[in-house]
Amino acid sequence: MLLCVLALAMSAAPGAVGAENRRPNIVMVMIDDLGWMDLHCQGNPHVRTPNIDRLATQGMRFTDAYAAAPVCSPTRAAVLTGQSPARLRITNHIPDRASFTPKGSKLLPATTQDHLPVEHVTIAERLKAAGYATGFIGKWHLCGDWSRKDNGKGDPRFHPEKQGFDVNIAGCAMGGPPTFFDPYRIHALPPRKKGEYLPDRLADESVAFMRKHRDEPFLLMLWPYTVHWPMEAPQPLIDKYADKPKGPGYRDHRYAAMIEAMDAAVGRVLKSLDDMDLAGETLVVFTSDNGGFGGVADNRPLRGDKGSLYEGGIRVPFIVRWPGKVKANTTNDTPIVSMDLYPTFLNAAGVKGDSAMPLDGEDLSPIFTRTGQLKRDAVYFHYPNFAWHRGNRLGSAIRTNQYKLIERFDDGSVELYDMKTDRGERRDLSKDKPDLASKLRKRLHAWRAETDAAMPRKRGRE
Repeated sequence: MLLCVLALAMSAAPGAVGAENRRPNIVMVMIDDLGWMDLHCQGNPHVRTPNIDRLATQGMRFTDAYAAAPVCSPTRAAVLTGQSPARLRITNHIPDRASFTPKGSKLLPATTQDHLPVEHVTIAERLKAAGYATGFIGKWHLCGDWSRKDNGKGDPRFHPEKQGFDVNIAGCAMGGPPTFFDPYRIHALPPRKKGEYLPDRLADESVAFMRKHRDEPFLLMLWPYTVHWPMEAPQPLIDKYADKPKGPGYRDHRYAAMIEAMDAAVGRVLKSLDDMDLAGETLVVFTSDNGGFGGVADNRPLRGDKGSLYEGGIRVPFIVRWPGKVKANTTNDTPIVSMDLYPTFLNAAGVKGDSAMPLDGEDLSPIFTRTGQLKRDAVYFHYPNFAWHRGNRLGSAIRTNQYKLIERFDDGSVELYDMKTDRGERRDLSKDKPDLASKLRKRLHAWRAETDAAMPRKRGRE
């Protein structure tokens, strides 16, 4: 890995951008389990997200953005590597357990890795080699199984510090915190002030990192544990929503409180960029790692939720702000996916790609600057595992232009939907358009073969 990083340093292109132009800072905020409808700017009148709404008016909001997977760990790995969960063989949240398989299931889930191997060259390694300061703050969930005995430390060989990050605060094996209030009992996050709320603490840590590196380009990945379970927020916010009646877009007062608290924490980070006069030279991306958890989120009008290949499981909010590059207060309906961030960040930093490294994402710069379109015409998803919280059907999916096809592994059936006229996936067109369904199924099979995707096994073939 050392030789690899040294080689990258030589191939990186600090001189690829003019000396008079500072390379942009990159701040990526990835919220945990935030659904597509969980922001006011996404059309939900029941939640209060003024800071993120303001970010949307300052940049571009993508209406058809997708997480790489309907659960967290695969999406996180995809962002870091630019490769699909299928290619990485990280297709479920970590750790994957046999107990997730429902009784009576015809299938056993595909084998999946429980960590991100260090052989993968992450975006942090690429940018660090090019002179960026690199900070990771929040949920990692890519370093094996965890135990409360060591505060969720997991395997230190696969921590953020081993994957190109100079700083790791709170990154460990845990998928969710034992509590959102200090003392958190999270590896790499010592107690500071009893009762302090975790999103506020991580916002403070983010601001401190940016202040320290304000005179050099930096990459900050703020991946806070919120709005993941447990449902905890400051009591005044919970009380604020306690008597609000349930309705479309609103199911749980604790969840609404967590969303508002999350927005306030993100707002503190954004304000600090203004205060340090860095907003004009910083690329900011805001998104989520998968759809909203159905136990508390109401994803309507989308169908399904976290763990599902329906839109509610994989379609996520996505906002980008990049002054001078991205026109303010714009929207775009191009289907994009988590893996696109890797080549996009490389290009923004003026770092050349590695032709020997397969990437499943595409540079979004032409979309950002409205100078062109993407070359691809399809995005793919592969979920051959069972989510811990539901007995989901195993399958793969392809979204190409306006159509989306889902293939189910238990019975070989397919579903076909028109995303322009039926984003709620209520009318299956597979019988009405059999030729199109067959064509998309063949493309999906070819993609799985190209990525060497692991498949589930029939019972009796363990």
